[in-house]
Amino acid sequence: MRKKIVAGNWKMNNNETESIQLIQGINEQITGESLDNTRVIVAPSFVNLSASLKASENTPIEVVAQNMHEAKSGAYTGEVSADMLKGLGIKTVIIGHSERRSLFNETDEILAEKLKAAIDNGLEAIFCFGEKLEERKLDNHLLEVGSQLRNSLFQLKADDFKNIILAYEPVWAIGTGETASPEQAQEMHAFVRNVLEKRYGKEVSENTSILYGGSVKPNNAEEIFSKKDVDGGLIGGASLKAEDFSAIIKAI
Repeated sequence: MRKKIVAGNWKMNNNETESIQLIQGINEQITGESLDNTRVIVAPSFVNLSASLKASENTPIEVVAQNMHEAKSGAYTGEVSADMLKGLGIKTVIIGHSERRSLFNETDEILAEKLKAAIDNGLEAIFCFGEKLEERKLDNHLLEVGSQLRNSLFQLKADDFKNIILAYEPVWAIGTGETASPEQAQEMHAFVRNVLEKRYGKEVSENTSILYGGSVKPNNAEEIFSKKDVDGGLIGGASLKAEDFSAIIKAI
């Protein structure tokens, strides 16, 4: 049975004190909630990972990394390797967020290398993908997402998917206030599940969690999460407020 997941991507926000306070605030809000089949994840900045890990001890909140470099080590100023993350106690990393693709020119080929490095190092990966507005307007959204999945994911073996979470992010809905309708989200998630089934079989397809990311808020989370193939959300702005993020967790 695949897990329900609510993951908060804090991006370049919060200093150490704010990160600790936010984790404490989320924990207070969800104390007593039934989270039997739900994972609660937050992704602070690199410099706040250690403090956040400590703050999350004895809570149901998992701390993950926002990114990693594909190389084991080397002359990559400002970058962080899988081994460095593991050394801190990090077990999961986000790979391929649309902002990494658009702002830092991460291609499908680079992301394939990052996925391989994560899996080879025993890390779980939250792999992000999604179409831009022009691709949606041209009705090429399924074609584009299928291409991203094939180019970056299809190098993996079926067994690797025990450590893969997928996150569909329509780029046109990130930080814009626009949200894919629940029906649009379900269409894409069902499509992705079908792509997985054709490549890896029904077991992988049915057991891989697929999250929706794109302006999820307390007032729309329940409707989005109610769709059959939507297993949770990758939350941006709303994850920076304990009350809002907790409301989204409770909506699942």
